[in-house]
Amino acid sequence: MTAPAREALQPVPNPETSLPSVSAPARGSRWLALPAWRQVFFQLHWFVGITAGTVLIVIGMTGALLAFREELLDLVNPGVRHVAPQTTPALTPPQLLEALARRGNDRRVNVLTVESEPGTAARIGFAARNGERRGDAAYLHPYTGAEQPALKGHDAFEWIESLHRWLLLPREPGRVATGVLALCLLGLALSGLYLRWPRHPLRWRTWLAFDTQLKGRPFLWNLHAVAGTWALVVYVALTATGLYWSFDAIRDTVDGWAGQQRPPRQAMATPARSSEGGARAPSGPAPDLAPAWRSFSQQAPGWRLAVLRFPQRADQPLQIQWLGQDAPHERARHRMLIDLRTGNITTDDRYGQRSLGARALSTIYPLHMGTYFGLPGRMAVTAASLALPLFAITGWMLYLGRRRQRRAADAARHTAESGQAAAHQGTPAGTGTLLVAYASQAGTAERIALQTASALQQAGLPSQARALQDLAPEDLGSHARLLIVASSFGEGEPPDGARRFMRSLQQGPGGQGGAPLARMRYALLALGDRHYTHFCGFGHALDAELRRWGAQPLFPLIEVDDGDPGALGRWHEALAALEGLEKLATVPAAPPGTEAPAAALQPWRLEHRELLNPGSLGGPLLEITLRPADAGEGPHWQPGALVDILPRHSTDTVAAWLEAAGLDGRTPVRRGAARETLAEALASSVLPSLPVESSPQVCVDGLVPLAPRTYSVASLPEDGALQLLVRQERHARGLGIASGWLTAHAPLGSVQSLRFVENPRFSAEGTGGRPCLFIGNGSGLAGLRSHLRARVRSGQRRNWLLFGERQQAVDSLCAEEIASWQSQGYLPRLQRVFSRDADSPHRYVQEALRAALPELQEWLNEGAVLFVCGSAEGMAAGVDRVLLDMLGDEGTEKLIAEGRYRRDVY
Repeated sequence: MTAPAREALQPVPNPETSLPSVSAPARGSRWLALPAWRQVFFQLHWFVGITAGTVLIVIGMTGALLAFREELLDLVNPGVRHVAPQTTPALTPPQLLEALARRGNDRRVNVLTVESEPGTAARIGFAARNGERRGDAAYLHPYTGAEQPALKGHDAFEWIESLHRWLLLPREPGRVATGVLALCLLGLALSGLYLRWPRHPLRWRTWLAFDTQLKGRPFLWNLHAVAGTWALVVYVALTATGLYWSFDAIRDTVDGWAGQQRPPRQAMATPARSSEGGARAPSGPAPDLAPAWRSFSQQAPGWRLAVLRFPQRADQPLQIQWLGQDAPHERARHRMLIDLRTGNITTDDRYGQRSLGARALSTIYPLHMGTYFGLPGRMAVTAASLALPLFAITGWMLYLGRRRQRRAADAARHTAESGQAAAHQGTPAGTGTLLVAYASQAGTAERIALQTASALQQAGLPSQARALQDLAPEDLGSHARLLIVASSFGEGEPPDGARRFMRSLQQGPGGQGGAPLARMRYALLALGDRHYTHFCGFGHALDAELRRWGAQPLFPLIEVDDGDPGALGRWHEALAALEGLEKLATVPAAPPGTEAPAAALQPWRLEHRELLNPGSLGGPLLEITLRPADAGEGPHWQPGALVDILPRHSTDTVAAWLEAAGLDGRTPVRRGAARETLAEALASSVLPSLPVESSPQVCVDGLVPLAPRTYSVASLPEDGALQLLVRQERHARGLGIASGWLTAHAPLGSVQSLRFVENPRFSAEGTGGRPCLFIGNGSGLAGLRSHLRARVRSGQRRNWLLFGERQQAVDSLCAEEIASWQSQGYLPRLQRVFSRDADSPHRYVQEALRAALPELQEWLNEGAVLFVCGSAEGMAAGVDRVLLDMLGDEGTEKLIAEGRYRRDVY
């Protein structure tokens, strides 16, 4: 539905001057209270992110350092772990031990690590000295056996590793703490995946492509979400492997699945004590390693790395863990046990011969470090680790931005609710109180009236806002001055709520009956749209009737054409010029806080378009699906709600205008505080008349923003998406601006600006337990569908749908969904009317309704509520005539007053 169809005035599209949709809810109305799963996951996501995020930054930064630990140590220790290769062969392990002994080092050796790569120093680990918990380590020159200089930075990396693995806590509580953080990171990754899951998950660009055109909050969310998607697999691998080490229950379970039972932990053996009471390192001559090394070299000619672990007792074998040249990863180590005395191999355990479970367990460490995939894997782990601060920063910025938006919205709503409370006090205003009356169908006139009353109150002028439907013409006589904001409905008709008031005026005395309102003076703001024949029709009719009753205008009626900001400014200025209202000039035209653009317009991503009526005689009708571009908590709208969407011109339209104007669309211009290209500025504005005889910047300074278009919402928050039913409008110059943009020109994946608009006179308030009759045609099914979905969710079965279109074969909109409701007993009465089918018993909805008068009367007697959504001319007018013929004027107006006749027509 386009904006004029809703109400004569809609908010202005320019966020700096717009009247945002912050009107107070209708009396007794509430947002949907039960959170959807998406909202639950969002709350968990942001709570864990802002609490555990800081510590996860520490884990991530230290993990990035550890991923390239060896390279960083080599960078600060040149020539220690790697020396220049020489032509002579490197010393074998037996020769290294002999060289060590020749230099007078008789300390017992526990571990010796050698590599076949030329120039790589051997690493030797000594047994602990007296009083030491762990022995020292040193590097030996591969060609001389001399001890290399001490490794600078080694202790620093030991500290970093302790921080990464245990947060510098004692080992047991530390690994539990890091395990909890791993669970938090896993939860953030998976909940983030759920929150951004698109309607079409197989489109890779939706997942992985950055949108460089975004700015501000949408850019932050896009960066947060897309980077998170890139890093998701890495985070799952990191957290899963981290949990394995953190919790014994998980490790034992995984080991059991792999068939590798881990032996129970034993307390560390206490070193032997010397006679003086101190710990004594094992001593004695170094074992003869030559036979064992000779046997190993014969059985493993292609070794790349060998770790020799020396026995503590003479009767124990030498253990060698080694990597072959073709090893798939650094932990794919073979294991060999050799008798040091004879050189015989007692065990030759090859990696490829182990069970699948054992091999799988060996991949845990390489997967965690990224080495399983070589250098690319390590780089991916490092990038993902370094991205954790990015997620924390963008997450905090999104959270704080959301709080600012909520505070602005709450302030605006508080202002509106204050006016609403005053409007419904139910007592006549005192002589010093200025009454601001309104007649509104979709809520726009009500919002302007509330804002006007709020501005008067801020200026220290007592005022209250009330709906005309709550007043009688005689009530106006007690007011010396009256302000009225009146919208026109349909072709110049009064809004539903003002019908009784207008009928009373028309039937009132006037003329020879006197002038009951002769002492009253009034100001009237009439809302309309020049696309309609009777522009501001109700406003002018109301003005004429008030004059007939003797009232005098304070100033001539002010017309507002489709949200013209100039007209709204003139209204404010005209009021401030009245005697006694001069203080109003010190108050902005809109209440403070309501002009915040971020609180009014929200970024939503266009995800899907589906043609519902291929081959129809009418215009194409498409289901449009959008999801929040911001992963934050989505809005909670009611059934029957509306959305304002800012349209844009198509790229071809702008290009054609630029060509005709002789201007370059790439020219940079300034629009307010933002810089953009001329083409971008034109796309969101009313295109100026040609020819243009000015510079691009002068042209932009005179642009008028495109007005938003209003559509019925066809889905519920629980559906996880915003869905609209939009019919393509085609004119002489092509597709309509708004319908063409949504149904054809806007790229899938692009971000659209929209805001939700309450529609209190079409809400579901008070319908619980009552039967409901839903009547509509064409794209009017959108508003009816949201109501029916809500009724189905709440288990309400007394529903009657009467809906009209052209041809049953191609215009049976949402047939599967409606059929499922009917089969489940949620739609006991369904009538579809097709105007172009010869065999249809009725051509039009109103005819079918008239034929069902007995059933209609029965439902009304049971308290049924009627919802009408669709075209004002024809269908809605015909339905209204059926009700008037059946109930009369008073009966129909009583139905409206009781809230049992609710319309959303265009």
